[in-house]
Amino acid sequence: MEKDFEGTLAKVAALGFSEVEFAGYFNHTPQLVKSVLAKNSLASPSVHVLAAVLRNNLQETIDAAKTIGQQYVVCAYLLPEERKSLDDYKRLVELFNDAGRRLKEAGLQFCYHNHDFEFTPIDDKIPYDMILAGTDPRTVKMELDLYWITKAGQSPLKYFSAHPGRFPLVHVKDMDATPKRFFTEVGRGTINFKEIFADSDKAGIKHYFVEQDETPGSPFASIKLSIDYLKQLEF
Repeated sequence: MEKDFEGTLAKVAALGFSEVEFAGYFNHTPQLVKSVLAKNSLASPSVHVLAAVLRNNLQETIDAAKTIGQQYVVCAYLLPEERKSLDDYKRLVELFNDAGRRLKEAGLQFCYHNHDFEFTPIDDKIPYDMILAGTDPRTVKMELDLYWITKAGQSPLKYFSAHPGRFPLVHVKDMDATPKRFFTEVGRGTINFKEIFADSDKAGIKHYFVEQDETPGSPFASIKLSIDYLKQLEF
């Protein structure tokens, strides 16, 4: 994306993807991003930001999202220094509630995207459960990363049942069968996507994003394998 913004989006569209999720615009204005998307018949329902953006310049993100046509603003990751203690998570819950309220007022939806660390107990409490319990379910939704929750030893289906309708976005990412349990192309690993997606109505899933943090060769070769698998997946 950094080297060839327009060419990358064109290749993604040519593979058959219809939606993309951004994590930065690489010095492109929101208006230019919108035009590149339109040229490739792509939509962008959501954008990833860090917690610092929620604290310091949420309005800029709101303005860009409205220009591009995005509906969801997602807190993508918590820096290690932001999540050392339960008190840190309590402050984050307050931040998420505030961001969720402000985004709702702007006609947008806030989401939180997990990794695996949120499922590691702190003083016998699971931070992910604290976020779910402490935030307003109307204004704070979740983008569930299916790889990370599985790697953490938790079940997406359990969370779908406990918090129906809370998961409008998912990251579709597979986990290989090696001891490292590393990233792999969707359909080539151990995650049962058929079973998970069968509960999509209960979960409230509206958008599915293929993600693979690292690929063995060209990222385009990997996402082609992933989308080819998903195109034939029935659930």
